[in-house]
Amino acid sequence: MTYLVNEKCIKCKLTDCVEVCPVDCFYEGENMLVINPEECIDCGVCEPECPVDAIISDTEDKNEKWLKINQEYSEIWPNITIKKDAPEDSAKYENEDDKFNKYFSKNPGQ
Repeated sequence: MTYLVNEKCIKCKLTDCVEVCPVDCFYEGENMLVINPEECIDCGVCEPECPVDAIISDTEDKNEKWLKINQEYSEIWPNITIKKDAPEDSAKYENEDDKFNKYFSKNPGQ
């Protein structure tokens, strides 16, 4: 089992999870984070740190969509190891539905 980031992270991109990860397996896109499933050691310390519940176990990913997205983008986006300030407007996107289709960006973070 591994942990994954799902669409709840899109446009929120809170990085509380990053600073507790003992293996630095988070990668940063323009408007979300992903976890490299090959690097994740399944310790679970990141999951309770996410204020928007965007981190799930791979057993919760019923159609493997998020496993594929996390794997693909963790191979091309830069690694993130320190907490950053949340985007100024992140709170307004926390409860929005269908964020992947509306806002997902393939661009790497900065």
